[in-house]
Amino acid sequence: MKNILLLTDFSKNSINAIRYALNLFENDICTFHILNVRSPSGYAAVDLISADHESIYDNVIKKTKHKIYKLIVKLENEFENKNFSYDTLVSYNDFVAVINQIKKIKKIDLIVMGTNGATGAKEVIFGSNTINVLRKVNCPTLVIPEGCIYKLPKEILLPLDILDSLSGNAFKKLLVFAKNFTNTLHILRIKPTNEISIEEKNDKENISKFSKKLSFKYYRISNVPMQYAVSFYMQTHSIDLISLLVEKESFFDRFFTGSSTTKISYTINKPLLVFHN
Repeated sequence: MKNILLLTDFSKNSINAIRYALNLFENDICTFHILNVRSPSGYAAVDLISADHESIYDNVIKKTKHKIYKLIVKLENEFENKNFSYDTLVSYNDFVAVINQIKKIKKIDLIVMGTNGATGAKEVIFGSNTINVLRKVNCPTLVIPEGCIYKLPKEILLPLDILDSLSGNAFKKLLVFAKNFTNTLHILRIKPTNEISIEEKNDKENISKFSKKLSFKYYRISNVPMQYAVSFYMQTHSIDLISLLVEKESFFDRFFTGSSTTKISYTINKPLLVFHN
């Protein structure tokens, strides 16, 4: 049984991400833990200042739980899947701290969240909550962009930095995911120079280990900035989902932040699945 954490702020985008997850895992036995988190500063003083703890519960927690219950009823009617069960979670504490705690207690296998970006901010593609989860929560995370329409991820793109390894735990986790849905895994090794790294030398051997279970397309690109390589490949191939192996924060930062990301922000409109080493 899979334990999947669904993050929601009840926005249209977060509900769309939840629907994506329910469609994706329709053939699996899953418990979906639906979590709403707000910091205490997000509530008005009238919500928190009361004579007893029962009043705080009624004003803050109970109302939010009722909204989640209504959402669950709607999802149960829409999907009618007997393999699904639901859990309601509400917190008004630090966003990342809450998620890390729930991940441990509930033995979460995957986090799913929606994002609509952060215009004018450093995180040009994704908002700060998304970036913080990907950086600070060591759990596979699926991010669904705004307006994304569900499609079975048959074609997955895996961009690799010069130091990313196909022998690590992150790649093995990706393969477990891919073999359930995917026809082809597109591997794009992006190098700043023509120099061949140790990881690149081992790529062929690592891929051959799994070629009987999965189809691979492997490409090496040198002397082309990462943002252009990814953008061009997305435009010339039918990709349903992008995956990243977060082994090195510098690659993470180059993918998500800074001026280079601005140049590809309009082409990264596919779901993103992140695995950590």
